[in-house]
Amino acid sequence: MKNACLLKNSMNSLKLSSCMGDHTDSFCCAVTGCLEAELSIPTEYVNNISWQEREHLFDLELIQICWICGWPYVIKADRPDPKVELLVVPVPSGERYAGRPIYFSDVVVRSASPYRTFSDLQGRRWAYNEPRSHSGYNLVRYYLSCAGVGEGYFGRVVESGAHRRSLQMILDDRVDGSAIDSTVLDWEMRHHPEIRSEIRIVETLGPSPAPPWVVPTSLSVDVRAVLQNILLNMHKTERGRAVLAVGQIDRFVTAQDEDYEVIRAMARVGQRISL
Repeated sequence: MKNACLLKNSMNSLKLSSCMGDHTDSFCCAVTGCLEAELSIPTEYVNNISWQEREHLFDLELIQICWICGWPYVIKADRPDPKVELLVVPVPSGERYAGRPIYFSDVVVRSASPYRTFSDLQGRRWAYNEPRSHSGYNLVRYYLSCAGVGEGYFGRVVESGAHRRSLQMILDDRVDGSAIDSTVLDWEMRHHPEIRSEIRIVETLGPSPAPPWVVPTSLSVDVRAVLQNILLNMHKTERGRAVLAVGQIDRFVTAQDEDYEVIRAMARVGQRISL
């Protein structure tokens, strides 16, 4: 009741969205339902437009909660007058995450291919999802920079537009490799187990801090606290655990801006090359 009263006095409705790919839509819709039940105000999940449009609406403060990649978060947070604030960060399910808010970038090839290591992909066909992706682009540039290589490492590079499209391009033998967000790969193998035998992971980059859920700084401290409290406690109820399971998430935890300093450092090192 206290949550509902506070929110009703502060806003008439709440909008949530995700820039993490359409595989997250069902999970985010379920979270939206939980928030609406707790807050007793109209709550909408915005998913009928592109992720670029969703991010733009968040920047305009027309969406109050957004799930974004860690690198775009850093870019927004480092502006002279930042208008973004960390709300919560998801802890992915699975042993490899060890109960931490982290994820990896898995370098994937077809199992039928001859490629066994990252170095085998030199001069080959490579796909990345988009140039503001940490796991698909920033982290790969960092890895190549640390290896001392320069421009033109791959023979042909294409921008697919999404991790799932990059993976499909590998399966269709249109490219030889790509760096795939490990949580996207987890989701794909859970819902399409047949691909397990069709792909091979030749390198794992990371870990990196998990993509955060963010809010605009214009949202009052009290409202942010209410939203944060609901999300942080979801794993304590049967309904909340069921919702989290849809997204293969154990729970939400808090985060600090300094947790993303590693992404800033990787971007500085990797900026001297492009894919």
